[in-house]
Amino acid sequence: MQIFHGRENSAKSESRGPTFTGQVWADPVMPSTGGVMINNVFFTPGARTFWHAHAQGQILQVTAGKGWICVAGQQAQPIRAGDTVWIPADERHWHGAAADSYLLHTAISLGKTDWQDEVVEADYAGAKA
Repeated sequence: MQIFHGRENSAKSESRGPTFTGQVWADPVMPSTGGVMINNVFFTPGARTFWHAHAQGQILQVTAGKGWICVAGQQAQPIRAGDTVWIPADERHWHGAAADSYLLHTAISLGKTDWQDEVVEADYAGAKA
């Protein structure tokens, strides 16, 4: 058993960069342990992940704001505070904030993350349509 205590007051949020578009910040809830990682992730309006997949899936719990999630080959779906999203293993997807709102979610990532290409502006704009 391991206990991971809540975020310490002196802890700094981590700026996320090379696999995100826009300003994205994360606070680790649990470091990578047994192939599971948990982060609170804050997206500024329009910010989003690159395309990616998780070896064993991912759970997103939207705690504030609104945004989008998109699976490759499908139309983006809106997400908002109170929603829980299950992304199955190896499903190529992206998620991020709406153009007019921030998005805060808790991401529970299972297994290795396979980061892929950037979500181009035209694809993101399609989500807003």
